[in-house]
Amino acid sequence: MVKAIRVYEHGGPEVLKFEDVEVGQPKEGEIRLKIKAVGLNFYDIYFRKGVKKTALPFIPGVEAAGVVTAVGPGLIGLKVGDLVAYSGVPMGAYAEEMILPATSVVPVPSSVSPIVAASVMLKGVTAQFLLRQCFKVEAGHTLLVHAAAGAVGSLLCQWANALGATVIGTVSSEAKAAQATEDGCHHVILYKKEDFAARVNEITSGNGVDVVYDSVGKDTFEGSLACLKTRGWMISFGQSSGAPDPVPLSILAEKSLFLTRPTYLQFITTPDKLLECAGEVFANVTAGVLKVRVNHTYPLSQAAQAHADVENRQTAGSIVLIPDFSIC
Repeated sequence: MVKAIRVYEHGGPEVLKFEDVEVGQPKEGEIRLKIKAVGLNFYDIYFRKGVKKTALPFIPGVEAAGVVTAVGPGLIGLKVGDLVAYSGVPMGAYAEEMILPATSVVPVPSSVSPIVAASVMLKGVTAQFLLRQCFKVEAGHTLLVHAAAGAVGSLLCQWANALGATVIGTVSSEAKAAQATEDGCHHVILYKKEDFAARVNEITSGNGVDVVYDSVGKDTFEGSLACLKTRGWMISFGQSSGAPDPVPLSILAEKSLFLTRPTYLQFITTPDKLLECAGEVFANVTAGVLKVRVNHTYPLSQAAQAHADVENRQTAGSIVLIPDFSIC
């Protein structure tokens, strides 16, 4: 038996139950992973609340790093003792150990710690496909990043700045503004004090931005569209404030705008593609292009408190859960 967080009903953080679970042995094509660190994502909150659907009961979590403790029959390419990371599927990372398909994991470079790997795997690969595949950011582009001090937002700002783009970020506080500036934002907007769309119009001399990266949703969606230049790209990849209201196509037609809602698994369609994207992320971490901000760590047993803090906007950067045996 190992410890894990299990959810029996949808609701607030209190539905996260810390209890014993059984973990079997890996079958053909599988590994058993002793988890060293778990990345907490807003995606986990969507599942806890029932915004995203999965069968009950379930163990949350879609991002972790750990050590291989067993491999299934005939498996080649992975061995006991390897440090690996995974993100996406299957769910179940809020645990001390889990069974995973070998095709879901990637090797972690020796220069990257399990905590950093767990905090950057899902969010880093997300940043990769947002910046390099959805809209290919290049030198000379101007972009707007909402929640610029958040875990994905921080990576987007750093990476886009390194690519030579002009980065505008929105944040909720002076402290987060300082972080966003350090992460490469050329202009930071305190959205609680300023109308971000009006400020973007000012910054760009009325031209608008090439692309908006919006993980907030309902509260920012219409303003984000207003920030775009003609034929600009609106990339909506989250909804921390709720789902955006329906948008009539005529609004897009006014400036021939492009609107997309990318999904992680649609960009990581094969093991090779996962290795390619994760490899680029880890290479940028190792080279210092990406600084991973693990600003908060919690014992796995305190996952409910971590969820509450995230929802109450008490956190910035990445949040990592540490299985309690790793703390002892």
